Amino acid sequence: MKLSIIIVNHNRCDLLKIALNSLIKASTEVDCEFIVIDNASADSSVEMLHADFPEVRLIGNNTNRGVAKAANQGIEVSRGEYVLLVNADTICGKETLAKVLEFMDSHTEASGLSVRMLGAQGSFQPESNRGLTKPWITFFKMIGFAKNFQKTRLSDRNHKAWVEEFQTSEIDILNDAFMLIRKSVLSDIGSFDERFMQYGYNIDLSYRMRLAGYKNFYFPKTYIINLKTDNTPKFSWQYIKNFYGAMLIFAAKYLFRLPEIKIEGMQVYPAAYEVEQ
Repeated sequence: MKLSIIIVNHNRCDLLKIALNSLIKASTEVDCEFIVIDNASADSSVEMLHADFPEVRLIGNNTNRGVAKAANQGIEVSRGEYVLLVNADTICGKETLAKVLEFMDSHTEASGLSVRMLGAQGSFQPESNRGLTKPWITFFKMIGFAKNFQKTRLSDRNHKAWVEEFQTSEIDILNDAFMLIRKSVLSDIGSFDERFMQYGYNIDLSYRMRLAGYKNFYFPKTYIINLKTDNTPKFSWQYIKNFYGAMLIFAAKYLFRLPEIKIEGMQVYPAAYEVEQ
């Protein structure tokens, strides 16, 4: 099987239906499977899946186990050569799956890939090739870790290696809304760190992929639309614990013993990057 598409869902019934419909339309010529992990949704998500998408493999959790742990459940049972983790609030372009698989097949050095992401109004989202939101950028600057992410434009906004919206390029961090990963890479370095409940799991995995010598890419020759919905109130204790807790976990994991990136027989910091016009 070529591709395993994994969606973690929690109380996003209507959005999940839209996401699945777009992915199914985009996968008509792709040998793939669909896996949805439902984190104890209290809406009609499970009933909708049974009624409208019987071909989807459903894993139902009795509690909200978080995104990283649920995604690992999907990865564990997946059969595809590639794993695609997609957010439930994402609409996939009609040709997106075919184009990203073609790129990965022809670029065997690529371990993972993200695409150009548009907002609900059609505007380009800088997280597409940056991989980080503003709070994470501020956090990495504060702890002195920004220097380790050249392609996030954290320190030098005019760096000559920086690439823009329509340039295919090697990047540090894959966007969590659409993460296409070579399954063999996950077998090598392991799946998501399950301590990251809802945020930061993509940053940690992407960084581990870079540390292992793999290459992540930003591919702008197709797109997704991300509606950026979050059903966790930003002033709730749950949000504060999961969001800022993820930052603390990351700092504790890497800050005090900073590993070096390996490149063919030597270890250097920072790594070089490739750009394809």
